[in-house]
Amino acid sequence: MADLNLQAIHDELVLVAYEAGRMILSANPADIGTGTKLNSVDIVTEVDQAVEKMVSSRLSTAYPEFSFMGEETYKPGTKLGPEPTFVVDPIDGTTNFVHSFPNACISLGVAINREPVIGVIYNPYQDLLFTAIKSHGAYMTRIKGSTPQKLPLATSPRPLEGLANALVAIEWGSNRDGPNYELKTEVFKKLAATKETGGAMVHSLRSLGSAALNIAAVAAGQMDAYWEGGCWAWDVCAGWCILKEAGGIMAGGNPGQWDPAVDERKYLAVRGAPSGQKELVEEFWGVIGNGAMDYSV
Repeated sequence: MADLNLQAIHDELVLVAYEAGRMILSANPADIGTGTKLNSVDIVTEVDQAVEKMVSSRLSTAYPEFSFMGEETYKPGTKLGPEPTFVVDPIDGTTNFVHSFPNACISLGVAINREPVIGVIYNPYQDLLFTAIKSHGAYMTRIKGSTPQKLPLATSPRPLEGLANALVAIEWGSNRDGPNYELKTEVFKKLAATKETGGAMVHSLRSLGSAALNIAAVAAGQMDAYWEGGCWAWDVCAGWCILKEAGGIMAGGNPGQWDPAVDERKYLAVRGAPSGQKELVEEFWGVIGNGAMDYSV
């Protein structure tokens, strides 16, 4: 890794992200071809495929020695290796995209030795860019050409004071039956319920419809935590780097997992704070109880 110019790779990824954004904005969701993978809510479009093709072509030309893991070309069973790898979701939030709901983004990560070291997330609808390089901080740029803001956005982040004072991101996912779904919905209910009924009574639950944007919002300090099971390395790699560089932590989505792998598929992201991170993770795991999500790759 010492021989790689991470800043130059980051800068190339930013250019690629803006190009992808132009492709996304130029598409009319009403006129594009769509298909499904797992079921009717696991959607893929020809724009997803075209964006990934553009990204793969540009990056393989610029960095032919890198491996590439992209959502639309992923081979089942493939694991993230130790070699430098671009980890790419061409459109994270495809369901939002096909409904013209303005929460969709391209997620461009780089992992080395299975560790996220560069993250670039761009939502073209809001011209909102999140970036990070390992050991160089994380930033948010609200409009192209404007001055980046260092993350988290608060100059003095508040301590985390438990789930009762937290805004928590969740997602329903594309698996809508079985034990994972039952556990998810039970945890959602417990998070929202009153203390008197055994719940945590969080401030509220939010679903942006994009794992990458959920993690970016936690990194920015706009949400306190994000719990997820069922997403993939390309959903979280870029956001993971941004989160860590903003002082946040990524724990496991199942109780007791303090050091999850990037392709673990079960995550709990917690924002940067002067205190309370460990306590919030453990409180969240207490809500899950003896349950455990199981997503086989």
